[in-house]
Amino acid sequence: MSSAVWFLAVSCMDFITPFANMYTPDIRLNQIGYYPAAVKKATVLQGEGKEEFKIVDKDKMEVIHTGNLSQPKDWELAGETVRVADFSTIKDEGTYMILVEGLGYSYPFEIRHNVLDSTFLGSVKGLYYQRVGIPLQEEHAGQWQRPMAHPDDSVLFHPSSGKTKGFLSSPGGWYDAGDYNKYVVNGSFPLGQLFLLEEQYPGIIKDKELGIPESGNGISDYLDELRYEMDWLLTMQDADGGLFHKLTAKKFEPMVMPHEATSQRYIVGKGTAATLDFAACAAQAYRIFREMDAEYAGKCLEAAKRAYAWALNNPGIKFVNPDDISTGQYGDTNFDDEWFWADAELFIATEDSSYLDHLRMESIDFTFKPGESWTRYMRFLGMFSLLENREVVPPDLYRRLRNGILESADALVGKANNLDYFQPIDDFHWGSNSDVLNAAMIMAQAYRLEKKEDYLVGVQQAMDYVLGHNAMGVGYLTGFGDKTPMFIHHRQSAADGIAEPVPGLLSGGPNSRLQDVVGGAVYPENPAPMKSWVDQEPSYASNEICLNWNAPLTYVLGFLEQESK
Repeated sequence: MSSAVWFLAVSCMDFITPFANMYTPDIRLNQIGYYPAAVKKATVLQGEGKEEFKIVDKDKMEVIHTGNLSQPKDWELAGETVRVADFSTIKDEGTYMILVEGLGYSYPFEIRHNVLDSTFLGSVKGLYYQRVGIPLQEEHAGQWQRPMAHPDDSVLFHPSSGKTKGFLSSPGGWYDAGDYNKYVVNGSFPLGQLFLLEEQYPGIIKDKELGIPESGNGISDYLDELRYEMDWLLTMQDADGGLFHKLTAKKFEPMVMPHEATSQRYIVGKGTAATLDFAACAAQAYRIFREMDAEYAGKCLEAAKRAYAWALNNPGIKFVNPDDISTGQYGDTNFDDEWFWADAELFIATEDSSYLDHLRMESIDFTFKPGESWTRYMRFLGMFSLLENREVVPPDLYRRLRNGILESADALVGKANNLDYFQPIDDFHWGSNSDVLNAAMIMAQAYRLEKKEDYLVGVQQAMDYVLGHNAMGVGYLTGFGDKTPMFIHHRQSAADGIAEPVPGLLSGGPNSRLQDVVGGAVYPENPAPMKSWVDQEPSYASNEICLNWNAPLTYVLGFLEQESK
């Protein structure tokens, strides 16, 4: 976290001199920065005499712009009365601050092309820090180095897996969240979002850009990192084609380092949701890897087909935690969205019309709803892939999908224009930051279909929200910004003795349900929905990290880096 400096205006209106201490948190904005052509807004907490704002060139300590704050706005979701500073006319590259007389200076921010490039790379490097089964060496992990843990080369079968003897070798992959477990549903779904970015913007990250063990092998570091998770998912397929649901201990480990979490691990459950999510993801992997490694791509496609065949024969196997297992359930009871995603991806990969014939458009809802996440959002992934592969999609289906996504995006843009902090959701569930970003992905697809500025602005303002323009005044990505989470619910970050948390991990965000008060999280009394977040390690409901929160973050950052000017 950078040191803070607060500057005080002197008699000359155009030049200011340094003054020590800190920035005010009462000016909320994207703490990383803005693209030159983007809409640029900050929010100022209401107070007497606050009518105008100034933009200060931080390097020259010179006021370059004076503007009027908006009329006061009463924002119920945030529980605040605020004024908005719009400085979209400032397009010159540089490092700036906002000054409001009597209040202070905002955190510094940049305006430049590719302003989110380091943040984008950091969001992917965050996945490396979640790797299972290898030591994180200082060369790649810096101060967050750690010993090897959880080789997972001889994992016992839990009876719920359908097997009573033997073991499975299932090494690698990423830890799912703040815990040390691995889940097929929540491995496949994030990979689907990450594969989509590579399909739309091939080679978006080059070799040697992430500083991971594979850097220098001549292959994109991005694909190397995604393959580390895909390799693990392939090990979770049973001989009959079905997917085991998860690899976990019987209960969550205490807040210790990975190599100190030594409970017996098990292969748990087997079900339709995990199998279909894997089938979709593996079909995507075939398309992503076929040019660089045809053998590996073919292995993924065959695995996808076998998984799909198993699901056809076992269409209603719901997973529920056994009585002696209390780790994440990732249970689902409606598989329509999983079927849609699997049908779409396998049809695109094979052009076999049987998958298209099975695709149930009549059950598909284009309306985005906060809180769906890993239970229902995958229908959108199927839509995105079909729209991306127009050449194999029947024209009538393509038109319906296109119209549906554009209508959904229009609704999200309309909501964002009228909601607190110009983001698109009004109900804050577990992982609400991922809801904001999943909605942004829909607007991003709309922009790829129709270059309407409103869509791009909607995506940019959603990212502004995540990076600091929000009711907490916090950039929710660890290590990126001046005021970021320091006490995430993440076992390594809690146990490693390092002040800063592992970087590049997205905090879940405000959660009005406050499920973690029973676990020791302490919130202000009756917090507003947007303020139902605390930077406390026990707050697993608002301040945990998770793969399916980082994945849409990476997608949206990558999209903005490619599309913004």
